[in-house]
Amino acid sequence: MSALEGKVAIVTGASSGIGRAAALLFACQGAKLVVTARRAVELDALVAEIEGHGGQAVACPGDIADESLARALTETAVGRFGGLDIALNNAGQLGETAPASDISLAGWRETVEVNLTAAFACAKYQLPAMLARGGGSIVFTSTIVGHEVGLPGMAAYAASKAGLVGLTRVIAAEYGVQRIRANALVVGGTDTPMGRAAAQTPEAHAFVESLHALKRIAVPEEIAQAALFLASDASSFVTGAAMPVDGGVSINRA
Repeated sequence: MSALEGKVAIVTGASSGIGRAAALLFACQGAKLVVTARRAVELDALVAEIEGHGGQAVACPGDIADESLARALTETAVGRFGGLDIALNNAGQLGETAPASDISLAGWRETVEVNLTAAFACAKYQLPAMLARGGGSIVFTSTIVGHEVGLPGMAAYAASKAGLVGLTRVIAAEYGVQRIRANALVVGGTDTPMGRAAAQTPEAHAFVESLHALKRIAVPEEIAQAALFLASDASSFVTGAAMPVDGGVSINRA
């Protein structure tokens, strides 16, 4: 049987990169999907690809920072597919990049709103639906930036993504007895539009590669496999973890 057979999952930030790869993999493993991102055309193409392979998915485009979208995602999962078992809260943005003293307060707030507050809002609505289902798995996409390394210019991004680890641990502690697991992926450099925006020159790309023990960055499908592990019953005794999927950044010193 497929790893997610009979499960219903939400994936945010699903129009490209890690979210898109995870949505395709989850669908391939039997999950019914509710997917969201701001770009409706790309979401519709994703749904068409999933359905073309015999899967089921529905697109809910919108701004993840809008709490009404967070509520609508869970309502769609319950109304369309009967419940919610899995959430990959993956949406995020690089945001304003500058030395800390030069980042505007508006830029800081926007980055935290999208990367951290929106993920909390999604979980706030996902948790009751999972309780009604008898349990579930929430996965947040965090990053090495702020958790394992500090990169210049990324104060807002680092703080918002590191905050996801704290949120993960509290949810895990609060809901473990009710069979809801919460974990965070601590993701290394990955070949996504955001990753390319963060390292735009060959020199910057080479520097990012050098941080990893594997001396390369990931493709989104590799991160998706880790998300599948945390979403599935294969990780049934894993909760509250900040799981490195970082190509060895955390142990590399050369």
